[in-house]
Amino acid sequence: MDVTRIRSDFPILQKEIKGKPIIYMDSACMSLKPKQVIDAMLEYYEEFPACAGRSIHKLSHWVEESRRNARDEMKQFIGAKKSEEVVFTRNTTEGMNLVLNSFPLGPGDKILTTDREHNSSLVPSQLIAKRKGAEHHVVLSNSDYTFNMDNFLGAMTPDVKLISFVYSSNLDGYTLPVNEIIGAAHDNDTMVLLDAAQTAPHHKLDVRKLDVDFLALSGHKMLGPTGTGVLYVKEEHYDVLEPFMVGGDTVDWSTYDNHKFLDPPERFEAGLQNYASELGLAAAAKYLRKIGLDKIERHEQKLNRIVNDGFSEIENMHFVGVKNPDQRGGITAFNLGRLNCHDVAMIMNRNYGVMVRSGQHCVHSWFAARGIEGSVRSSLYLYNTGEEAAVLVEAAKEIAKLH
Repeated sequence: MDVTRIRSDFPILQKEIKGKPIIYMDSACMSLKPKQVIDAMLEYYEEFPACAGRSIHKLSHWVEESRRNARDEMKQFIGAKKSEEVVFTRNTTEGMNLVLNSFPLGPGDKILTTDREHNSSLVPSQLIAKRKGAEHHVVLSNSDYTFNMDNFLGAMTPDVKLISFVYSSNLDGYTLPVNEIIGAAHDNDTMVLLDAAQTAPHHKLDVRKLDVDFLALSGHKMLGPTGTGVLYVKEEHYDVLEPFMVGGDTVDWSTYDNHKFLDPPERFEAGLQNYASELGLAAAAKYLRKIGLDKIERHEQKLNRIVNDGFSEIENMHFVGVKNPDQRGGITAFNLGRLNCHDVAMIMNRNYGVMVRSGQHCVHSWFAARGIEGSVRSSLYLYNTGEEAAVLVEAAKEIAKLH
């Protein structure tokens, strides 16, 4: 993979801040954007800035055709059978909420989540369970923070109707054994909703091979624009979900007494959509497919080993979450002795130009259960280099001396 060529596609990486190059290692929060994505968004605003599907003029037709192509691109990106299985959303959070709010649950039914869920999965599960009289249960991990299949199987009782699990964790990059999880769930007649926000940018998705029922992802983590995402809804589950956001563009007709919903995916896409950003998201998916998700994954593993080997030489280094670099994608979460994680991140940025994230990363529940205040999280992506990984290691070694 030609990282030098890839970097030339990203305008921000051609800039400096106070004479220092930008070493961006916060892609698990927000990825950078290549010019191909920016150009796709500009094309909409410059060439056909109109509504889709509401008018019969030429500009409207061009928007509709571009959206149809964008939806087809996302179908290919996730391996769906039909473009109609692709629902455009604003982000993973909206996709998760759409399913959890629309899923038929009642008193006595159960929802399962893991103990490493992002708030976008955990909080809606808690709220929906309370509102509908259902129960919410958490599956605890092993002592080494990997997935505990025995705990999961023990929780899979007949009243479990839905599991809402993270595919790859934004806490530490750990990927759950989703094939086994989905197989066991379906043996129990339980449906599966996967949070793929941290998987889609780094690992090839194939929803048909997974046989997953619902899957949500965000565009802003996979080189796409902010405010974009996709919810995959398996065709046979169209009528399982009762739309909870309705109005413009969701109905075929209405009277004062009744209405008829459009077929999916439109029935789940209420109101005027973010056309420009949907086209940008499709451009991001096309960009990633052209490079190859398998190549990106191998590149990240190579970088992660550089970081892991270097960090292992630091005496007061504490890895947060799963330690094995081959199980973590491009993420490394850590703390340096008793140093505050925010102080470490600030020093890295100020003294070394390294941009990482600090805090609890929207997984407050995991940190609270373990009495950990937070962590520093470096997250590497296709545009990061081995030289940058070495700078991160050197910065951590120097900052550790402050302890």
